[in-house]
Amino acid sequence: MLRSHYSKEIGEKDYGKKISIAGWIEDIRNLGGIAFVILRDRYGRMQITAIKKQNPELFKELVSLSRESVIAAYGTCQENEKVMNGWELLIEKMEVLAKADTPLPMGVIDKVNVDFDTRLDNRIIDLRRDEVKAIFMIRHSFIGFASEFLRKKGFVEVHTPKISAASSEGGTEVFRIDYFGRPAYLVQSPQLYKQMLMASGLDRVYEIAWYFRAEEHDTSRHLNESTAIDIEMAFIESEEEVMKVAEEMTDYAIQKIVDENSKELDILQVEVDLPSLPYPRITYDEVVEILQKEIDFKWGDDLGTDEENLLAKHVDYELYFITKFPLEIKPFYAMFDGKYARAFDLEFKGMEIASGAQRIHDYDLLIKRMDELGMNKENFEDYLKAFRYGMPPHGGFGYGIERFLMRLLNLTNIRECILFPRDRKRLRP
Repeated sequence: MLRSHYSKEIGEKDYGKKISIAGWIEDIRNLGGIAFVILRDRYGRMQITAIKKQNPELFKELVSLSRESVIAAYGTCQENEKVMNGWELLIEKMEVLAKADTPLPMGVIDKVNVDFDTRLDNRIIDLRRDEVKAIFMIRHSFIGFASEFLRKKGFVEVHTPKISAASSEGGTEVFRIDYFGRPAYLVQSPQLYKQMLMASGLDRVYEIAWYFRAEEHDTSRHLNESTAIDIEMAFIESEEEVMKVAEEMTDYAIQKIVDENSKELDILQVEVDLPSLPYPRITYDEVVEILQKEIDFKWGDDLGTDEENLLAKHVDYELYFITKFPLEIKPFYAMFDGKYARAFDLEFKGMEIASGAQRIHDYDLLIKRMDELGMNKENFEDYLKAFRYGMPPHGGFGYGIERFLMRLLNLTNIRECILFPRDRKRLRP
């Protein structure tokens, strides 16, 4: 076996026994007759000790290896209170699995600052750093805990197409592709498919979704390819039922991350304060009153980055909903009461992390709304068909995974939260 144990699995029960470990060489200290190698695996680090007189050839090969080379080592596990973990491997055999080129394009444990583009250009090496790996372990946990919560609430995981004959919201900021000689689009969100499913009898669904949006942003909080937790639920009376799912899912996931990802939170030096439920509700009208005291903001204006940041300075909580938006700034499928949409945004430290609404489920009302907006209904033929044969009242939300992580972990750039960012300038690696 190349590996019998990960670093975290070894304990007193293994002292004196033969084991094999594997990983990347982080550092080598050659003291002449003895050498110490720090080997890193997924869970941590361990020390390999090599004694020259016991095996000169093995010693010579080991100390000649470059940092970040990959090896598997076999030997005796022995107690050593002076080293990390309280044990070391007295090496007897070694297999070099891959030698790393030198020099490295960036360091892994070096304290020298590396610019962000260099990190992203060498993302695989960047991920070997503890603080970067910690982000993605927490991301993994968040998606798992959110899914766990939703499944407990009766939601079924689904997967909808990422290629569509029409854009999901009828907008122009879409990526157009050639689909065997026909025009098609990368979907902006699974929105229309989620709503169609509400007529299927699968009345609670969720998806770990991909968003593709051809917006020419160049900010620290926008991506052109991003991920989200998207849900839709039927037989609701109002958007409040959807908001309840959003806040309870958030609360559940944060609490589980605090309980089970303490190591990663410590590495990132993040302390998480868990807000109490329910999260506060602020109406759009109240937002207007707050913002008009400082900036030129009129009723009907949408909230941008500056407005969200300014609003956050005037509220005493980290997580809160903005409700009762003007209908004119929400998509065609949002249910409404007069001039107000039955829609909401969930804000986290001054940034929208989720947006949702109760939807229009009545076919005639939906047609009327699309006509008012001058939309081409032929592009939505399949979507509209689902509303003609029994569509229950429903609603849902899209919840940005990267945005949630950015705020939870106090990161300054959303690109830290996705493995291989895609933005207006970056298409590689």
